[in-house]
Formats: sequence, structure tokens, C-alpha cells
Amino acid sequence: MPDATPNAPQPWHDYLSAARHARQTANRWRTRRVLPDAALDFAGNDYLGLALEPRVREAAADGARRFGAGATASHLVSGHLAVHETLERELAEWLGRERALVFSTGYMANLGVIQALADRNTALFQDRLNHASLLDGAALAGARSRRFHHRDTADLERLLARSEAALKLVISDGVFSMDGDVANVTELAAVARRHQALLMIDDAHGIGVLGDTGGGCTEGTSPTEVPLLVGTFGKALGTGGAFVAGDASLIDHIAQFARSYVYTTAQPPAVTAATLEALNIVRGEPERRARLADNIALFRREAASLDLPLSDATTPIQPLTLGDETRTLRWAARLDACGVAVGAIRPPTVPDGQARLRITLSARHARADIERLLEGLARCRQEDTPCATA
Repeated sequence: MPDATPNAPQPWHDYLSAARHARQTANRWRTRRVLPDAALDFAGNDYLGLALEPRVREAAADGARRFGAGATASHLVSGHLAVHETLERELAEWLGRERALVFSTGYMANLGVIQALADRNTALFQDRLNHASLLDGAALAGARSRRFHHRDTADLERLLARSEAALKLVISDGVFSMDGDVANVTELAAVARRHQALLMIDDAHGIGVLGDTGGGCTEGTSPTEVPLLVGTFGKALGTGGAFVAGDASLIDHIAQFARSYVYTTAQPPAVTAATLEALNIVRGEPERRARLADNIALFRREAASLDLPLSDATTPIQPLTLGDETRTLRWAARLDACGVAVGAIRPPTVPDGQARLRITLSARHARADIERLLEGLARCRQEDTPCATA
């Protein structure tokens, strides 16, 4: 991509060039590429292997044949179709909530929910490692976010005790997307309840993966403990879109006031139909979660034996923190040469000095796939030993 921007006025040309140069110099420039068909994907979030599941793909095709390629309007005009209604009803039943509301993306769900509930008079309390969409939702609402130390409910309690706001909203990821650790949901619920705060959990990376039925990190909690639950379909369910679940009054309010819900076209019905089929598989085939758990255990056991910099995470997200951006990019490039794709995560996505390889495991990975990943990592560990192409 050229540095020059010939069609932009000079002030914009200078601004864009300076921003590009600064990010490239810091080794933080992000690059898109098409993943080769033969590459092993340890970077995506298809935790249960449902994105390529034939039944899910066929459900998408059937949904398009029955309902059309697109919903053609917003949910509140004429875009809310029978397939959307069915998915919302099934989600609410599965998660033990009165109602659920489907959004087109997880980012839009978090923006919309927070913007619908909060304004400059609302006190927001967010885990320091919350996803960017949660922080951006607060910014859109004009609400100030007070950040409590990661998974530290004592720090949250101190912040809540100092707040004089009438409306308090506590927000946390369920599974933290870059670290793979899990929120202390029961403790968060207890603290929020003591201070009459509403608790919102974004369980994008836990839904379908955690819990006996795949209900995520809030499985077993009551709607009173976790009044607002957000989840996505683009991870374990293998499709796209998101939902928020809660009691009827909360969901009605969000449907009325969430701008990212009101003013956008409804989710394509083919995606909704595919999600319904994926949900049936999640609920009916616990062996997928068992296979995923076996793969996580295998990777962690062998990575530890290779003295790789493992975290304590036991979810499919397995970060290897390398610290330095240049080193992280070098390791990712070596793995890429082996036909293995991993995420090279650098600031500002993670704090300075915590650049990492974000490795994600799936039920679809075979033992040979994980061994190939580990072999590549072992070669990277040996400092500049080139990988042999598998």
C-alpha cells in the first residue's frame, strides 16, 4: 500500500502518513491476508468446529431459500422474521432468561446495550481488561467508566462504595478474549447486589464452551445474579451475530433505545437459520466440548514440557506472552512458514510490554494438528531456527 494519499487534501495526507509511519515504526501495523486453504487455523474462534459443520451450512442454505438472502429492513420495521423470533425464543429458554434480543454483531450488541442503559449520570464500573466494544459503548453513551483491577472484586467494591450515583452498571467480560481467564461471576454478582448495581456479563468466548450444557460462565447463576447476559454466535456457534438476554422489561427497553438495534437491517435470515442449527448441536452434542477439553489439556501439557511461556488459562484461548512486538511478529512469521496461523497480538490491543501469540484451540483440531503447532513453537523457542515446511 503506498504511503501517498493523492486524492486527499494536504492536511489529511499529512495526518494519514504520520499515523501510518508511527504505527509501522512501532511494529503495530495490522495486515490482512487470505488464510490459505491448507493452513492450520489456531487463530480463529471456531471453538466447537461448527463453522464448517455440514448441518450448519445446509441450514444456512435452506434459510436463504425459505426467507431470502437478506431481511431487507430493521427488526422494528419489517425485518423481524419468523426465524429471528424462533432463535430468540430458543436462546431465552436455553439460558433461563425471559427474553433474548438478536443483534447483527457482537460489537453492535455491546454498543447498543450500554448506550441504551447509560448516560453521563450513570456510573459504569468495568474490568480493566474488558473488550474494546464495552469501552466504546460507554464512550457512545457519554458515561464515565471507572476501571477496576482485573478480576479484583475488592477493588470493585471500593469503587462502588465511593459512588454516589443512583444508577450503577458493573460490566465484565466472561472469558477475557486476550488472556483466556474467566471472570469471578458469583463474586461480581454478590458485590453488585450489595451496591444495588446492575451486572452485565459479555460471555462472547464462554457461550457454547463452558458449563455442562454450554451455557457459558454464567451457567448455574440466576437472572437475579446476572440480569444482563450478552453472547455472540461468531465464536463457538460458528456463524455470526449476537444476542442480549434478560428479563422482559430490560429487553423491551433495549429494543426501544439501542440505536445499533433500531437503526440497522436485521441479521440475514440464512445466518439466523444456521445459528439455530448450531444451537441445537451445542445443546445436543456435549462430546464436542469434551473433545475441545482434551485438546486444551494436550496442548497445555506439551507446551509446559517445552518450557513455553504459558498462562494459567484453561479455556480455548491460550496466550503465549513474548513481551516484545518484534519477537512476537518473528514467531508468528515462522509459524506461518510452517503452515500454522496464530494471532500476533500487540499493543494497543494488549498493554505495552505484553505482546503475545494468541493461540486458540478447537474441537476440530486433530492430535496431529496440535503436534504440528507444538513442533513449530519448539523451533521458534530455539531462537531463529527456521521451520521446515510440513
